[in-house]
Amino acid sequence: MAAQDLVDPFGRTIRDLRISVTDRCNFRCTYCMPAEGMVWLPKSEVLTFEEIERLARLFVERYGVDGIRLTGGEPTVRAHLPVLIAKLAALKVPVDSASPLAGESIDLALTTNASTLANCADELRRAGLRRINISLDSLDRAKFEQMTRRDELDRVLVGIQAAIDTGFESVKINAVIERGVNDDEILDLADFGRRLGIEVRFIEFMPLDAEGHWDNEKVVSQDEIVSRIGEAFPLESVPARGAAPADRWRYLDGKGTVGVIPSVTKPFCADCDRVRLTADGQFRTCLFATTEFDLRALLRNGADDDTVAAEIERAVGTKWAGHQINQVNFVRPGRSMSQIGG
Repeated sequence: MAAQDLVDPFGRTIRDLRISVTDRCNFRCTYCMPAEGMVWLPKSEVLTFEEIERLARLFVERYGVDGIRLTGGEPTVRAHLPVLIAKLAALKVPVDSASPLAGESIDLALTTNASTLANCADELRRAGLRRINISLDSLDRAKFEQMTRRDELDRVLVGIQAAIDTGFESVKINAVIERGVNDDEILDLADFGRRLGIEVRFIEFMPLDAEGHWDNEKVVSQDEIVSRIGEAFPLESVPARGAAPADRWRYLDGKGTVGVIPSVTKPFCADCDRVRLTADGQFRTCLFATTEFDLRALLRNGADDDTVAAEIERAVGTKWAGHQINQVNFVRPGRSMSQIGG
């Protein structure tokens, strides 16, 4: 069967699949989950590696999806993760696909908090992981503990260095910035990336915190972030990002690049090419979607690939124009970030 583009009602072609491999996490970040009371999915409800591989293969081989990012929870707490990495790394984009990666291996990436990365970075790379993004919201030990509810900064820093030493094609830092919490560290985090030679991507605080404390006053905008950095380290804009979530700037002194993901103040929904699969097999067409499509039930009830594909196409047919944050009709998703997948 020839590859066909998976196109939503607004003409956006789906190329990027985010797969949550677990809802569990060894941190309790304030913008992601409550301090206590999380009820983890029973193991029987979590997709098996074989189920994940089957769905991923369908997206890649039938629809030319060329990028897969593994998320959580914290994906490295999933046992035997390199086994899954190897299965997915073997997938190739069909030669007849319209994807720029036609005929090549998929772009396989992982988002992690890096607290245990030093123990597994080499194994993940050998299994075929190409790129890695590491969450780091503070370089101050007390503030890091306040935001993650864990005293793990030293281990995360060791994990970041391990990722660099391992030789991934790309290592990036993700930093969620919340006004009054860590916005005083924007320059410190930018300088940290400059010194290590890796890109830091600042993320605007989004309304996905489990306890519902988000409000617009806590959002530090892209314009403010870039202005603060530019005053200390002059910047020039990098050409348009396409479907990538981050706008990027280059340091004029040649010390790399910095990015901002402006989900709130400058949504990139018009170029969104992403869909998501939760750890329990629910298919979502947007991080902020209020509707899910149960692919796990189809798999476990014996559905063939054509039936599963039809449900995927039906779901993508409902993908909306944008998330509507800050609009009167915005509705918060019923699940926290850790349950949806980053």
